Amino acid sequence: MTLQQLKYILAISETGSMNKAAEQLYVSQPSLTSSVQELEKEIGIKIFNRSGRGVTLTNDGAEFLQYARQVCGQFDILAEKYILKGNIKKKFGVSTQHYSFAVKAFVEMVKDFDTAKYEFAIRETKTAEIISDVATMRSELGIIYLNDFNRKSMTKLIKSNGLEFHTLTKCSPFVYLWKGHPLAKEKKITFEQLGDYPCLSFEQGDNSSFYLAEEILSTNEYERIIKANDRATMLNLMIGLNGYTLCSGIICEELNGDDYIAVPFESGSADEVMEIGYITLKNVILSEMAEIYLSELRQYLGID
Repeated sequence: MTLQQLKYILAISETGSMNKAAEQLYVSQPSLTSSVQELEKEIGIKIFNRSGRGVTLTNDGAEFLQYARQVCGQFDILAEKYILKGNIKKKFGVSTQHYSFAVKAFVEMVKDFDTAKYEFAIRETKTAEIISDVATMRSELGIIYLNDFNRKSMTKLIKSNGLEFHTLTKCSPFVYLWKGHPLAKEKKITFEQLGDYPCLSFEQGDNSSFYLAEEILSTNEYERIIKANDRATMLNLMIGLNGYTLCSGIICEELNGDDYIAVPFESGSADEVMEIGYITLKNVILSEMAEIYLSELRQYLGID
């Protein structure tokens, strides 16, 4: 097995075609096919199903691809640091739950670099996709939270994908709503007080479980609930429908605007705590961009 063969597998998977991958890699199609067949024979699995429509990954191939991405990604980081010394366009991506502070830290990190020489990506997305992005090295870091309810299931999911969770901060829950909301002037808000207003929740997909929800108390019986896909839509629903969401209370007014406030949530349980952190590949060597991003994140969160 060679690094070149792993790169061939990645290219074929991305293009869905032997011919297109061969063109992209500047090799002949027969040579590419032969190299893949040799690899399949060596490792004892079939990586691709081949048909007149192109190629698709087998179940074994999909698992193999995940590890191949990790190996190639780590090689690129090493080559970037010790061999190429900045002669290629460096990439850095973060996948995150819908946290304005995560975006703010990303903005500050990017300011330290010449964007003509780097390829950056920030992805506010579903929880399952964050884990997938980091496991496949589409993103180097993933920002999520754990609490007593989801910790066991999420930790199992994180570990099964070859990842590890690193704590950044712990915080009590808040109710996030707009300043014109009837409850906006309350010192604390209880679950009962929220009964007349729609709870806003980020959609996690048709097959998602409660453990993947971005909001705490996801198993509560909400009489009114509205799903949204992005932060801008959720903010509009807060104003238009007097909606609310439960969050960490760490809000970036510079990005969200000053029309919204976070009021402490009286959950009835002193143990209801959100543990916000980041996930990485296990034992990974973080890039310079990742280290600077985490430094900006800690600075914004007030972590020494």
